[in-house]
Amino acid sequence: MPETQDDWFGEDAATFGDRLAGAREAAGLTQKSLAGRLGVKPSVIEGWENDTKEPRANRLQMLSGILGVSLSWLLTGEGEGPEAPEEGSKISSDLLDLLSEMRLLRSQITQSGKKLGQLEKRLRTAIKEQQ
Repeated sequence: MPETQDDWFGEDAATFGDRLAGAREAAGLTQKSLAGRLGVKPSVIEGWENDTKEPRANRLQMLSGILGVSLSWLLTGEGEGPEAPEEGSKISSDLLDLLSEMRLLRSQITQSGKKLGQLEKRLRTAIKEQQ
């Protein structure tokens, strides 16, 4: 099943790091060259793309300008961003199925994380009420 640009980079399918990596590649930049333009170490870009670190607001503005994407697209996948990669004969249907499964799992993990946070909050409230 072919995917649209919204599906490919949308909030349910892609993380901030995925969108950053996609925009960087579309702009023809390496992690090292982007890091140089931002004045950060390449390991910082790697952390952002792996979703282990998050940039500050001033760096987000710089990123969107350098990469030619809107700030809202970088954060949510909605707005002005690069085209989704071509999904023609280059990618087998088995790989597309695997990608779809991974995206579904990521979405489920995100939802589970939110639910876990809600349950923790309820537990903390209940503990405070009992004291």
